[in-house]
Amino acid sequence: MTAEHAVLDPRRMRDVMGNFCTGVTVITALDGDEPLGFACQSFTSVSLEPPLVSFCPARTSTTWPKIREIGTFSINVLAASQRTLCAAFAVSGGNKFRGVDWTPGDNGAPAIEGAIARVEATLEAEHDAGDHTIVVARVTGLTALHSGGPLLFYRGSYGHFDEM
Repeated sequence: MTAEHAVLDPRRMRDVMGNFCTGVTVITALDGDEPLGFACQSFTSVSLEPPLVSFCPARTSTTWPKIREIGTFSINVLAASQRTLCAAFAVSGGNKFRGVDWTPGDNGAPAIEGAIARVEATLEAEHDAGDHTIVVARVTGLTALHSGGPLLFYRGSYGHFDEM
């Protein structure tokens, strides 16, 4: 195996990039009476003026196309205590909201109970990016909900900060 091939190998890429700790979010929207959502760890602030954020759903996602069509959504930042909830939203299909307490946010998208923060947004732009899509969204509302620590993803496992 050449050095170049080792760098480009998907498993090696996952292993190396796994050294960057990320928070975990659930992107949600409401389709009529049906709540939609998926887990997403690739979320970041992009710009303060205008207020923009970004996240990257997999191209294989069956939920993102439905949320894209709606155009308004919420990014729920999960608390350390929400690991099981994250697992439910990380799978394809099924009723991901079974047993999940939520209320409509200001933009109508599900605000998940227990999340530590929520960003409400509208779709601004999308860019193809290999096996994912880069979504840029305009922030329309911000809410800090709880003082607890975030759910973190690091080297293929979940963790958290101790209370400070």
